[in-house]
Formats: sequence, structure tokens, C-alpha cells
Amino acid sequence: MEIEKLQFLSDKILDELLIVWENSVRSSHHFLKEEDIEYFKPLVRNQYFPAVKLFVIRNEDERIAAFMGLSDDMLEMLFVLPEEQGKGYGKVFVDYAINKCNIYKVDVNEDNERAYRFYLHMGYKVIGRNESDSSGKPFPILHLQHP
Repeated sequence: MEIEKLQFLSDKILDELLIVWENSVRSSHHFLKEEDIEYFKPLVRNQYFPAVKLFVIRNEDERIAAFMGLSDDMLEMLFVLPEEQGKGYGKVFVDYAINKCNIYKVDVNEDNERAYRFYLHMGYKVIGRNESDSSGKPFPILHLQHP
């Protein structure tokens, strides 16, 4: 399983990343309404993706199966296509973030129970909570840190 750092974000790559994001969100973020997903889509594609260092893992068809976005001190995003989940992509990304990039913090939607359980399983601990997300929407965010 090879992690590839994206050096250039073409429209094709942005579109492929957005498909992974949307499919993953639809399968895990059941607390979001359709209008929430539509609100976030252009922000994710046009603002959030360019603001982070993006890493991908491709499947056997050379399509992006999972991606991770890192800032200077946080694992900002980690999304896996629903049909590719359970193959260890998340674990590989978290290990890479911690051991190669010295990034120990991540935020997770409190209502995304699968992601929350995943990060706890990976050794993270809750260090804080906000009632709303960074957009001011009423989706509680848990702040986690790996020891």
C-alpha cells in the first residue's frame, strides 16, 4: 500500500477527491442533511483541498481509494471510499501522519461514531470539544490528540 503525496491539484484530481469525500460523507455523516453536503462541496473542493498537503492511496485500478489532508500540526481530513473501507487505509494514513510528519492532533465530528471509534482505537484521546464546527454550523467537534 503506497502513499502518494499530491504535488499538483488538477481539476481531474480535485473532482476525483471530491467524489471520495462525498461518498465517504454520505456513508458516515448521517447527521448531515442534503443541503449541508451541498453547502460544503464547493468549500471542500475549492478552499479546503488547496489549503492542506494531500496524500492519496490508489486502488488496483489506479483510482483514488482514500486521501488524507495535513496542515502544519493537524490531520485535517481523512476519507475512504465506502467500498474500500476496512482495508487498512486509515491506519496507514494515521501511522504516516504520526511517524513521518509528527502530527498528533485530529478533529472529528462527535456524531460520526465510526470515525470517533477509529481514532480511539488508534490511541487518540479526547482533549476538547466545541458545540459547533469551524463554519459555525451546529455539528459538535471533538478535539483528539495522540499521546
